[in-house]
Amino acid sequence: MNSIIVDDDKMARIALKQLISNFEFLNLKKECCNAMEAYNYLKKETIDLVFLNVEMPGMSGIELIKNLVRRPIIVLISSNKDYAVEAFELYVADYIVRPVSPERFSKAVSKVKDLFDIKDLIIHVYEKEADFIFVRSNSKLTRIKINDIIFIQAIGDSVDIITKDKCNTVNCTLENMEEKLPVNKFYRLHSSFLVSTSYIDNVEDNVAYLGHHVLPIEEQYKTEVYKKFNRN
Repeated sequence: MNSIIVDDDKMARIALKQLISNFEFLNLKKECCNAMEAYNYLKKETIDLVFLNVEMPGMSGIELIKNLVRRPIIVLISSNKDYAVEAFELYVADYIVRPVSPERFSKAVSKVKDLFDIKDLIIHVYEKEADFIFVRSNSKLTRIKINDIIFIQAIGDSVDIITKDKCNTVNCTLENMEEKLPVNKFYRLHSSFLVSTSYIDNVEDNVAYLGHHVLPIEEQYKTEVYKKFNRN
């Protein structure tokens, strides 16, 4: 797991680095001495896990979490217990109160590993037919009914899953989603769009209409799309 440390205290960073070194599956990519440095780094890099101090000058750890668009798994660390409730409302994986013992750190890492091993997408099958999926969005597992998915859009190294009333951002590829969803219910219109055939109202020229959503049909998919919907 690609990980970073965010802490303004140099000695705290050294201690955390030593603890991380005991776990082979943790790959420490960077040490940040403030939240803004981490924010800029996380905008550019794909990181799985952040060990984050709460109280720092300028932007706090809590404020950093609230400002992240794509959120990795987060373990908050603080000398103060008072932030724990707010932290768990932000769905952090764990909250460690200093001093950080090897045993307590190991417990947090074990919890993180379990979360990571769930992967970004899990399909549950009942009577040989998938009814719903669980996705990890902002470090929280959310259940989504497959029949509620209108379309899925690839955005960088993540996807937006659009349902009737919500958008969930998941850190995975469109190809991964396509592999997991029922092939008879979802169809590729574009390199960036996977759509539910149940919601397609009309196909015209180079666009598909799904209610108030108007999605482009890429040239390489056009022949197959028209064949599927009996267009000449």
